[in-house]
Amino acid sequence: MGEIGIKDKKISFIVSPRLEMELKAIPDTEYYRDISEFLEDAVKALMDARRDLRVAIACALYEKDKISLGRAMEIVDVDIERMKEILVERGIKLRRGAETVEEMEEELKGLAIYPG
Repeated sequence: MGEIGIKDKKISFIVSPRLEMELKAIPDTEYYRDISEFLEDAVKALMDARRDLRVAIACALYEKDKISLGRAMEIVDVDIERMKEILVERGIKLRRGAETVEEMEEELKGLAIYPG
């Protein structure tokens, strides 16, 4: 069983004996300070390579009300309109109200009192 600490949080997972042996050797390579640093880099590389995975994660977190529309946009690396389209395409209901500064500005432009 492998364990990693991420910003004072621990995640436990089960790995094969071979993978456990390889992970434990990571600090000996001098490429990474510890297993956590290696795993963080590995996950970032995977996320960079798998846009579909980033989209799925952002949608799941948004749907569970764990992140804002703005944060979902950052994860997927798209503009607000494209993020809204992605959510709608996946059958995820958009929340009411502005979630980003840009959204607030757009809503305010529709009001007669806004000078912009």
